[in-house]
Amino acid sequence: MLSKTLQSGLADYGIGEKIRGLRLKKKMGLVELGAHTDLSAALLSKIERGRLFPTLPTLLRIALVFAVGLDFFFAGPRDQPLLAIVRRKDRLRFPAQPGRREGSFRFESLDFTATERRFNSYLAEFFPATPETMTRHAHAGVEFIHVLKGALDLDIGRTAHTLQAGDSIYFDAGVTHGYRRQGARPCQALIVVTP
Repeated sequence: MLSKTLQSGLADYGIGEKIRGLRLKKKMGLVELGAHTDLSAALLSKIERGRLFPTLPTLLRIALVFAVGLDFFFAGPRDQPLLAIVRRKDRLRFPAQPGRREGSFRFESLDFTATERRFNSYLAEFFPATPETMTRHAHAGVEFIHVLKGALDLDIGRTAHTLQAGDSIYFDAGVTHGYRRQGARPCQALIVVTP
C-alpha cells in the first residue's frame, strides 16, 4: 500500500489521464488496448482513473503500443526543442499482428523515442504471401509508403497495385489494405502513418 505522500506525488504526473488521452486519440477501446498489452481492461480502467499506479514494466507495455517513451508520462512542459534519435541497433521490431510470428510483413519503429509525435514511421520488411494469406488491416489516418528495394504488391480495398524500388504511394488507411513481396528478391519500404 502506498503512503498518501507517494500517492499524491504520483497523482501529480497524471499518468492515467495521459494514457486515456493517448488511447482516445487512437480511437482505441480498453479491450483493444488490453489485447495489445496483455493487460485486462479492468486493470487498465483502474490505471486510467488513477485508482492504481502502474509498475514501470506495465507502463512500458502501454508506452510501446502508443510508440511513446516512458519520459512522456513523467516529463513536464518541454523547455528544449523536440529531438529524438533512434540508433539502428535500438530499433523495436514488431510482427504484422500482435501475438503472431507469421504474416506477410514485419516492421521496425524508427521514431519510438520521440514524444508528441504527429506521425509514426517504420522500416518494413515484406514476405511472400498469396492474396488469401496476406495480412490485411485498416486504421485511422493516412499512410505513405516508399519502396526502398524489391517489388511490393499492395491491395487497397479491391484494387491491386505493384510498386517497384523508388515508387511511392499515399492512401486512406481507413480502407482495408495488405502488402506482400513480389518475387524472390528482398523487399523493404519506409512507411509513414498519421494517427
